[in-house]
Amino acid sequence: MTDVPMNAGAQSIAAEPSLRRVMGPWLLLLFIVGDILGTGIYALTGQVAKQVGGVVWLPFVVAFVVALVTAFSYLELVTKYPKAAGAALYTHKAFGIHFVTFIVAFAVMCSGITSASTASRAFAANMSNAMGLNLSALAITITGLAFMAVVAAVNFRGVGESLKANVVLTCVELTGLLIIIVIGLWAIGLGQGDVSRVIQFRSTADGGMFWPVIAATTLAFFAMVGFEDSVNMAEECKDPSRHFPKVLLAGLVITCLIYVLVSVSAITLVAPEQLGEGETPLLKVVQQGAPNFPIWIFGFITMFAVANTALINMLMASRLVYGMSREHVLPPALGRVHRMRRTPYVAIGFTTLLAFALITFVGEVPALGGTTALLLLCVFTVVNVAVLVLRRDSVSHQHFRTPTILPILGAVFCAFLASPWTGRDPVQYRVAGVLIGVGIVLWVITIMINRMTGITRVEPEMEHLGRGGPVN
Repeated sequence: MTDVPMNAGAQSIAAEPSLRRVMGPWLLLLFIVGDILGTGIYALTGQVAKQVGGVVWLPFVVAFVVALVTAFSYLELVTKYPKAAGAALYTHKAFGIHFVTFIVAFAVMCSGITSASTASRAFAANMSNAMGLNLSALAITITGLAFMAVVAAVNFRGVGESLKANVVLTCVELTGLLIIIVIGLWAIGLGQGDVSRVIQFRSTADGGMFWPVIAATTLAFFAMVGFEDSVNMAEECKDPSRHFPKVLLAGLVITCLIYVLVSVSAITLVAPEQLGEGETPLLKVVQQGAPNFPIWIFGFITMFAVANTALINMLMASRLVYGMSREHVLPPALGRVHRMRRTPYVAIGFTTLLAFALITFVGEVPALGGTTALLLLCVFTVVNVAVLVLRRDSVSHQHFRTPTILPILGAVFCAFLASPWTGRDPVQYRVAGVLIGVGIVLWVITIMINRMTGITRVEPEMEHLGRGGPVN
């Protein structure tokens, strides 16, 4: 039987020059903040308020703490292995089990699709409200499908991403959130709204506060994703071992502060019961706090922000499917490249069909955003464990080393938030299970194809499985 290794051509790759180190600390900070800001805070603030009441800021703080602990694990890995790698490659380096590596990579890919589907639904809802269309639920679903089709067309045509474009998009997303903060602070200064709401918990049957906050945190965590994608920029940083830890932690703190200020502004102006209705919570804040502000402008900013999220995530998902096909862990048809456009058109079609199914049959933003958080919490659990396993692998250069207790706590926190005890909606487990089930079926089909064609899997290449991760 002929062995066809997955890393055929590795010598030629090794001979190529490394990526240019062009990112200083400020550009890296903008990249990280831009990756984290996005659909989560724009779409899920109301759903978080529905769970906890006026203390809508608290679940975002708890989600920040969990993300921060996990970020320390990523910091050790990215400074220890300063290449454009990701969760799947760290998993493979730690455990060396091809199936586990595949499941992690496929889960990351699926989280990108669920995130993009969340963004498409938020895009449709904001367009309906900002433009006064008052679309029905069915019309919003159809609009979301049409939007995803446009994203697929752009993806097929090919998009050249650049750091300059990321800076522009980050500024647009940040502008929308700063508008909310300014409106809220202005209203508070004029004595408008009800600041006392920020310390009011939603009453429950048993009077407890712990479980409502935990349930809300499982949603709020979606707003903190994106920091892990920044590890792909390590190879292009001027001094990753020195700059990356400080910049990543600073980016998380800045984002958390913005989220808290947005939450306080929102709940001061709009009661939690009203904020939790519908899928456009921040539009209600603008309407309440600044009725003369052109609502279509803020709606446009929101649509632009979530559209960017959808496009980047679908780009990531399709390229990751393409990479897994190249690694012989998904059917070879998914690795086909269009002759004219030079884009992975079959992978784009496959990921778009999955997004269509999610938008049609799952639909609502909380279920889609919650599924994204669920998938990533499972991935983060594995990454935190991988850090401890890889402690036995020494490298020649100095690197960041997180205190041992942090990856242990990170694994426990992430596993707990992914568990049913948190009150997580069961539909999220069903959606995640179906998506992973699709991956396992494709894995089995690929094994059968590999056996018939005489292909033997060996070590995966970083360029195929390492790059890419969901952004918010």
